[in-house]
Parts: sequence; C-alpha cells; structure tokens
Amino acid sequence: MNRLLIAGNWKMNLGPTEAKKLAATLAKRWPSGSFTNQVVVSPPALSVAAVVQELAATDIDVSVQNVHTEDSGAYTGEISTPMVKDAGCRYAIIGHSERREYFGEDDVLVAQKTKKVIADGLTAILCVGEKLEQRKAGQQESVVKKQLDAVLDHLSEDDASHLVVAYEPVWAIGTGETASPQQAQEMHKFIRNVLKQSWSESAGSKVQILYGGSMKPANAEELLSQEDVDGGLIGGASLKADSFSELIEIAESLTTDG
Repeated sequence: MNRLLIAGNWKMNLGPTEAKKLAATLAKRWPSGSFTNQVVVSPPALSVAAVVQELAATDIDVSVQNVHTEDSGAYTGEISTPMVKDAGCRYAIIGHSERREYFGEDDVLVAQKTKKVIADGLTAILCVGEKLEQRKAGQQESVVKKQLDAVLDHLSEDDASHLVVAYEPVWAIGTGETASPQQAQEMHKFIRNVLKQSWSESAGSKVQILYGGSMKPANAEELLSQEDVDGGLIGGASLKADSFSELIEIAESLTTDG
C-alpha cells in the first residue's frame, strides 16, 4: 500500500490560543519519526503561525484553507501564495464545497487558484464532489468530471506530484452521513480514471485521492482499505487530538499491514 495522507481541515474553528493547544498536544503525541504516512492540518489563517511553530519539531505539515490568485495588492481580507510559503505552509485547500457554495467560487476560479498554488511550489488539495440532488439524479460522475476537467485543462502531468484530489460527497459533510465504502471506491476509481485519461497511467496513479465526507475513527479503516482511497480530508474529527490521533493510528496500521 502507498503512503496515506490524513489531512485535518479545522474550518472556522480554533483561534490562535486554542489552535496552539491542539497543535502542542499533537506535537507531543507525534514527534518527528513517529509515523510513516503523511499528516497535514489546516487551521484558520489567523492560527497558522502558532500551529507552524508548535509543529516545527514534527513531521506534520500545515495547510491553509484558501488563497487568492494574485501575489499582492488591493484584495482586502485575502492571503497570497507567497504569504502562505513565508508562514511555513506547504499545502493549500482549494475549491472546498463550502467555498463553492457560500462564497460563489466557480470552476474557473478554482482552476486559477489550483494553477497558482502549484506554480508557486505548494501542493493543492483540490476538492470536488456532488450535492445530494445530483447524486439522486445519477449525475455524480458528470458533475465531478466537469470540476476536474476545468482544473486539469490548466495543468500538465508534471504537476501530478503537487496535486491531491479530495472527493467530497457534499451530502455527507457535517451531516453524519457517509458514503458507503463501495460508493467511495466507485467515485475514487472514476476520478483516478479521469486523471489517467487526461495525463498518463503513471501520472494518474501518482495523485493521492482523499475521501472527504465525514470520515471518523468508526469508519476510517473500511474507507481507507479501499484500493483508490489514499487518505482522508477530515473535518470534525480533526478538532480533537484523540480522534485525529486515532485516525493517524488507523492509517499507520493499514500501511504497516499492507
């Protein structure tokens, strides 16, 4: 089994004080060399500096939750990729369903942001996924392919090592609902095939595809055991050191056993 990626998206939770405490607990539990997979946490922008500092002696990477397409300028409230790199982050989450839904980010803007992130040497965690009505109408594949194609048209297979795709069944985010392992594998395999067809077999195989729909310790082993599930983009379960650590432990056991 390839290395898994366990990524925690803290969303608009944990200001600098709380984020520092959680990061310190994770740092104590997971010192450098204590896991073989990849682990990333994504705090709110205001908490990034505190988290980077606390995790400096670990192998846990830090991500931001969003970026702008420009390096600098009159864009009040935004952060740029040079700022992200200067802050010590290596990843950026792009096109999360909440950004698309609440802030009007369309496929064009998501593609621009992804291209910018990768061009500047960061790794993009690109989120794609269908809503409940689209799933019920059997449109999940066409919806996800449209989202993927918009981005892949602006990238080349040389970018594969700096692209992570997170499949979010939007109907399973924060609802307690979870796609079955079979549903997750079906969509992950579909995404894998889109990547291979757009680029090449080797490049498509290189991209990690994360499951991003209410993964938690109770369902992680079954989901992470699927052939094309390369990790998870974790929401609620990443806000507590115990549950997030349990997810890391599950990933470690699967990788070691595999």
